[in-house]
Parts: sequence; C-alpha cells; structure tokens
Amino acid sequence: MEGPPVALFDSLKMRDKFKPALLFFVVVHDRLGIPLVFKSSFDKANRTSSKSFRGPGLEEGLKILEKVKATYDLPIVTDVHESHQCEAVGRVADIIQIPAFLCRQTDLLVAAAKTGKIINIKKGQFCAPSVMVNSAEKIRLAGNPNVMVCLWHDHELDGLVAKEQDEPRTHDLIVDPRNFEWLRESNCPVVADITNALQQPAGRKRGFRELIPCIARTSVAVGVDGIFMERVTKGKKPFKIDLTPFQE
Repeated sequence: MEGPPVALFDSLKMRDKFKPALLFFVVVHDRLGIPLVFKSSFDKANRTSSKSFRGPGLEEGLKILEKVKATYDLPIVTDVHESHQCEAVGRVADIIQIPAFLCRQTDLLVAAAKTGKIINIKKGQFCAPSVMVNSAEKIRLAGNPNVMVCLWHDHELDGLVAKEQDEPRTHDLIVDPRNFEWLRESNCPVVADITNALQQPAGRKRGFRELIPCIARTSVAVGVDGIFMERVTKGKKPFKIDLTPFQE
C-alpha cells in the first residue's frame, strides 16, 4: 500500500453511536489528510461473554455499513467469522478482515479471497510472524493479490507483573516491535492495531489508553503501512487523542 499510512478505525457497533465517531474521522481527514477506512462489526462472534452485545447481525449490519459508506463517502472494512458470510460482505465492504483467532482457517481465508476485496488478516497472538507468511499466501493462491497483515499484540504475560508495587496485573498484553519487521516476510503491507494492544481483561479497566500515542509513534517509527485504531465513545469522558504529534 503506497502513499501515506491508511488509518483503519473501529467504532462502537451500535447504530446510534456511529455519528460521533464518523464526525471525528472527518476532522482527522481534514486536519491530517490521512486516507480513512471506517471499520465496524455486524456481529462480534468472538465476545468473551455470551451475555455481551454482539451487533445487529449480517443483514441489518450490512445495511448500516452501506448507508455509512454512501453518506460519508468512506471505504468500509468489517470482519467475517464464517465462510458463508464472505459473499454478502464482499458486496459492501472494501476490505474484509479476518479475526486473529481465525488467521489460519484455510476455508475462511479462501472464501474471503474469492470476493476480490482487500483482505486484512490479524495475526493471532499464538502465532509466530512466519505463520502469517502462509496465511497471506493462501489469499494469493486463491487468486487475490490484495492482502495485508495486522499486528495487535504478540502474547499475554502470564503471572504477576507490577507497574507499581501495589498494582499487580495478570494477562498483560505485550507488543514486540520486532514483529513489525518480521511480518514483512509476508510480502504485503503491515498494519498496527494500536488500541486493542492496550486493552485489559474485561471487568478490570478499559486499558491503558494514555499509551495510545506511544504505541502509535513506535509503530510509525518502525515503518508500518497503516494504523488500526478503535474509537470508543462510551462513558462521560472518552479519551481524547492529541493529533499534534502526528503532524510533526
């Protein structure tokens, strides 16, 4: 992917939350001139809890995404979890995303590839970067050269770790910048997910949002081709990102 980095944004999945996020995207585009792709899920089938909201479903979700695409003139990326979803999603989305836990599923990769759309494969935290070489190759062998890979984190640090002595943490997510370089072996653009990499276990806290600029600058410094960012408006005081450092 040539030119300036492409920012992939993820919004809340609920229709009434689209507008604030979309207006934010327009501001980013106007101020920085960065091409934007709007990302949202029609079904979060990989929720930790079965009680969590999953989304409006395939049919209704694609209608919403199609309306967003037409109204705001933004390309769309959404994720698929099953092969049968790919054909319908391919009629709306410009980019189809493969979730991290499904990054090696051949049937899903091939079905996504056959849509002819750009395929964004998120690297599973259980995979070495070399595994993504094979995942990307599955897309190409299915006749689609349009593939990119996305790193969000490499593994969970099990056990107790303390930023401060009175703040023990378990399952901390680790981002290894070396993997951005090793993912180049996939011979395709590399994208950094800079927000999900900072999440914490559900029910604890919403993650280390103050470190988003740090992870973003680190990713850009090592030469990634795109940035994936989740924009969440939940709460009275959503985290505000200062765009000034990215203009310099």
